[in-house]
Amino acid sequence: MAAHSDKIATVVVGIGELLWDLLPGGRQIGGAPANFAYHAHALGAQGVLVSAVGEDPDGQELLMRLKPKGLDLDLVSILPGRPTGTVTVQVSGNGIPVYNIHEEVAWDHIPWTDAMESRAHGADAVCFGTLAQRSPVSRSTIQRFLRATGSSCLRVLDVNLRQSYYDRAIIQESLALSNVLKLNDEELPVVADVLGVTGSQGEILKTLCGRFRLLALALTRGEKGSLLMTPSETVDHPGVRVERIADTVGAGDSYAAALVMGLLRNDPPARICDQAARTAAFVCAHQGAMPPYPER
Repeated sequence: MAAHSDKIATVVVGIGELLWDLLPGGRQIGGAPANFAYHAHALGAQGVLVSAVGEDPDGQELLMRLKPKGLDLDLVSILPGRPTGTVTVQVSGNGIPVYNIHEEVAWDHIPWTDAMESRAHGADAVCFGTLAQRSPVSRSTIQRFLRATGSSCLRVLDVNLRQSYYDRAIIQESLALSNVLKLNDEELPVVADVLGVTGSQGEILKTLCGRFRLLALALTRGEKGSLLMTPSETVDHPGVRVERIADTVGAGDSYAAALVMGLLRNDPPARICDQAARTAAFVCAHQGAMPPYPER
């Protein structure tokens, strides 16, 4: 993997949904790509967000609330006639979120722009998911962006299966465009079934790594920790204990951001796994997907 230390800033892109999470305690900025870009920025990268909002008060407030967080929002389109995305989130007793994702919103119609081409060429890493590809317009834009990246760019698929917004074609196409895969232990058997991969958990992971020539595969397992597999090494991390879980919203996105930053630094897999676990634990201990980071 190419080193990136010679660059002035590491450019890390989140592309896909941007929305309001309508939580029981009030609304908060949401969308996995937005969360990912925020955490990548907090961990030292230039965080770039590619998405769309409506030309409405919800969209204006989203952008106003995001600007102080330091993200590059130049590639967030404002679409007249399309509502800004919202998701109704109910949090269970153990802090696990349940989502109701509203359809035909702005991020379903992310338009391709010329500015995206140059941004894709200069990206060190891009993280995307399956959810934002539920509509043909955004799917086309996301896949075009990925194809425009350079050969050394990390193209990270954070599967993010939600409701019925995925199928074999989306998963297959997304993996073909990726070189890093992140998913959780609930998503793994679904992905395996859709792709017709059988065997033990370890055998399934090895098959996915081999079939799609992945540089890294991360499997998160909640309180049971996580596993990071590379072509040369597999690390099984027990996880980091959290005294009190506020909620788990955004924890996976922060894990993905820490994973990417570690891969870009060429850190040893054990260190990457530990840093990602600690970052996710920090997020679980705070409310919302984008808690402010401490000095250290």
